[in-house]
Amino acid sequence: MANQIRKAAVLGSGVMGAQIAAHLANVGIPVLLLDIVPRELGPDDVKAKLTADSPKFRNKIAAGAIDKLKTMKPSPVYSQAVLPLLTAGNFEDDLAKLADVDLIIEAVVERLDIKQSLWSKVAAVVKPGAICATNTSGLPIAKISEGLPVAFRAQFLGAHFFNPPRYLKLLELIPTPETDPAVVQFMAEFGERVLGKGIVLCKDTPNFIANRIGTYGMQVTLQAMFESGLGADEIDQLTGPIIGRPKSATFRTLDVVGLDTYVHVSDNCRAALADSPAEAAVFEVPAKVREMLQRGWLGAKTKQGFFKKVGDEILTLDLETMEYRPRKKTRFSCIDEARKATDLVGKLRAVAYGDDEGAKFVWKVFKETLLYAASRLGEIADDVRSIDNALKWGFGWAMGPFETWDAIGVAKAVAKMEAEGATVPAWVKEAAAAGGFYKRTADGVSQTIPGQGYVKIAQSERVIEIEQLRAAGKIVKEKKGATLLDMGDGVLLLDFHSLKQAIGTDMIMMMKQAADLLKQEQWKGLVISSAAENFCVGANLALILLEAQDDEDDEVEEVTRQFQNACMALKYAPKPVVAAPYGLTLGGGYEISAHCDQIVAAGELYMGLVEVGAGLIPGGGGNKELLIRALETIPASGGGMGGAAQMAAGSGLDQQPIVNKVFETIAMAKVSTSAVEAQELGYLRKTDKIVVNKEHQLYEAKRAALKLYEEGYQAPKAPSIPVLGPDGAAVLGIGVYNLKLSGWASEYDGFIAKQLATVLTGDDVPRGTYVTEQYLLDVERAAFVKLAMQKKSQDRMGYILKTGKPLRN
Repeated sequence: MANQIRKAAVLGSGVMGAQIAAHLANVGIPVLLLDIVPRELGPDDVKAKLTADSPKFRNKIAAGAIDKLKTMKPSPVYSQAVLPLLTAGNFEDDLAKLADVDLIIEAVVERLDIKQSLWSKVAAVVKPGAICATNTSGLPIAKISEGLPVAFRAQFLGAHFFNPPRYLKLLELIPTPETDPAVVQFMAEFGERVLGKGIVLCKDTPNFIANRIGTYGMQVTLQAMFESGLGADEIDQLTGPIIGRPKSATFRTLDVVGLDTYVHVSDNCRAALADSPAEAAVFEVPAKVREMLQRGWLGAKTKQGFFKKVGDEILTLDLETMEYRPRKKTRFSCIDEARKATDLVGKLRAVAYGDDEGAKFVWKVFKETLLYAASRLGEIADDVRSIDNALKWGFGWAMGPFETWDAIGVAKAVAKMEAEGATVPAWVKEAAAAGGFYKRTADGVSQTIPGQGYVKIAQSERVIEIEQLRAAGKIVKEKKGATLLDMGDGVLLLDFHSLKQAIGTDMIMMMKQAADLLKQEQWKGLVISSAAENFCVGANLALILLEAQDDEDDEVEEVTRQFQNACMALKYAPKPVVAAPYGLTLGGGYEISAHCDQIVAAGELYMGLVEVGAGLIPGGGGNKELLIRALETIPASGGGMGGAAQMAAGSGLDQQPIVNKVFETIAMAKVSTSAVEAQELGYLRKTDKIVVNKEHQLYEAKRAALKLYEEGYQAPKAPSIPVLGPDGAAVLGIGVYNLKLSGWASEYDGFIAKQLATVLTGDDVPRGTYVTEQYLLDVERAAFVKLAMQKKSQDRMGYILKTGKPLRN
């Protein structure tokens, strides 16, 4: 068996195959992408003077799939720079090349005969020990490998990725009885550590776990819709974030997935359950949905499905008339009640136990889905955790079925179900009497397993949960918006949890206190991160706007100074400080990270200095830090890269292009679409670490802090920073002037850009002057306050707070 994946191959370059290949490339693995040879030359082929023997023609389908990756939204790749790792080929000419790869993933059309035929050819050329996996949404894995050599079957398993593979966490692994357990273990480790996936081991049953339960839930939702008379738009109000489901809810999700895909999965499950007619009947696709399929109304791919955009208006399909109508905004009292709740548990209870039409609809869907999940335990999975994780990671649910049951109260739900005549499995009633399916203690989390009681869930050492640290009493200091926790081994964790992850006084105070604690001998380092949806979206814009509108420029100046000081306290703390940003890391979120000794970033990192969109410029040292990172790339006079204390010294290189690039990045509010792109934009250094699996991020950040400490950490020396002065600012101004002439920038955009240029070039000091960080911070703060007090900036702040979009005034 391969003990390392050095090279991979993906068979089939359709939507899933190409994106699986892309994600393998994201993590640095070269991939051979194969597909069929086109049947005949097309007009473009003839025009290009290709023949049937031309490699360009024969590899056309796979090559076209690679080209398509460049323009797909959301992007399947971390950066366009990973695309050269993908090589196109075809099944007729290139199968022999599979002898050189360690991992083969097949993702051809969902037909058993086609998969069997292809694997019979692959088995003849694959090298001993190579791992072979089929990506299927529910076909029987053992049937696919049936009749192939015994040694091959030992290396073969199902590996079911979810679409889009880069973004959806779930990877279902489905071994057959003949799969070598070592292969399963290796793929679980590879999938988790390298690909960043959440691994769920499934049994070889129809549609495995996520699609089995998720599709069942979709079916009962459709059936409840026809019974209730509610429309797709109304149901999406009830089945979205208000109950912990994605914003796309039910029917927008169906449109995105594609009606053809949904029907295929449902039909596959119905056919596979032929021996259980009552269960199979639930997977019968409604006639109206079949009619949509026949009409080609497949959803997003055909630009109409349950929803259709006409001009700027989104219309909803009326399934009675098969005509599109304007969307309704029905007022459901259960939603009004749910919005009063402070957490998801409260929202779920409000909706599940309400008495209006919407609550009755949600309760019916909950009841049927939860009972079905409970009835399948033992058949599709051996434990509730696997089912919950599959639905969370594959379908984007905030809580899986059994976590949902715990949230609404198992005993109360069971009583209501039985009062309505439902049959509840005995083991569920036992769990209800014991207090639920899960129990959390200081030692960890346990789950109930029928016949065994509560069994502790084994957790990888690479997973550090903030909630578990709290449960274990590891709180050192706590405020409403931030908490300091003890991660163990002498490492502190600063957890941000302010409203909407915006920077407030609690966070600033706790940053300073964390830096002060690092002076104590017992502490070896600090990690900064969070368990919230995003790392940090920047300053509390509402607070800045309020102070500015009240002409409290002193207050704005003081808050900005305090934040700058807190960031600098982290930078020059006596012990190492490591930031672990993820998700949205904007404005002040970047500034906090940039002042740390190292950044251990999640692969999904959307980082940027976006203040210009709100009529401001960065005020917490972001301009300074991005400038320092850029200047560090100038080769030093003695060879190598320029250090912080000798930036540009004796290099002989013109500093202006580097400053121009920093100016452009900030002025255009560029935000990375991944951690890899954040490095390309200069937000991250090449020495910063990227972790694909976010669940491992805190572990890796803690390791990084300890490594720095054990290597004899010394706080960084304050740099002297060369600036360009007014001459450099004038060059930047020419570019802005041209943008205004061409209509790309307004007059006020130019005013903001002038303040930014002043900061990046050191204000009025002569070209070539070396200035301190504090000097640049003072210039930056003055410019920030000046902009905050402008009426047009206040209008921009107000507009972005109201709409979430920038105002061009």
